[in-house]
Amino acid sequence: MTVDSPASRLVAALIDGGLTVATAESLTGGLLAAELVSVPGVSAAFLGGIVSYDTRLKHTLLGVDAERLAETGPVDPLVAEQMAEGVRQACAVDGRPADLGLATTGVAGPDPDAQTGLPAGTVHLGIATVRGVRSVHLDLEGDRAAIRAATVAAAIEEALAEVSALGARPVD
Repeated sequence: MTVDSPASRLVAALIDGGLTVATAESLTGGLLAAELVSVPGVSAAFLGGIVSYDTRLKHTLLGVDAERLAETGPVDPLVAEQMAEGVRQACAVDGRPADLGLATTGVAGPDPDAQTGLPAGTVHLGIATVRGVRSVHLDLEGDRAAIRAATVAAAIEEALAEVSALGARPVD
């Protein structure tokens, strides 16, 4: 496998470690999954993804707490964490959850989202593994496309760090 991009390095590290990944996306609308599946051989590691653009789907498909969604809206660190853990479970194969769940939620803009009142570029990533769940807050700049692309890049970098922490050797 040619290792020349962050996505390629992530896929190689996942395969090398015998690990699997699943994605839950809101503001990226499938771009994270598309970036991963652009890498040849990814089928050995990528289980699937859920695009839960509508807030209600975050609850019904991913198990995000409905009260939390009502209280904070979808752009929230705990929502990102619950999305990541939810997709790990939702994409379980033969009763085994994905080793890594990645989630993206935020405001891509260009104007503040009427649903949240938060400025464009406010993003939360969720990362879930057997080791636990965490979120990463991002304040991004640029137009809608730039914010979405930067979110995907950040999610892949966080995933690389998490795969390394799980004991898989990062591939240079």
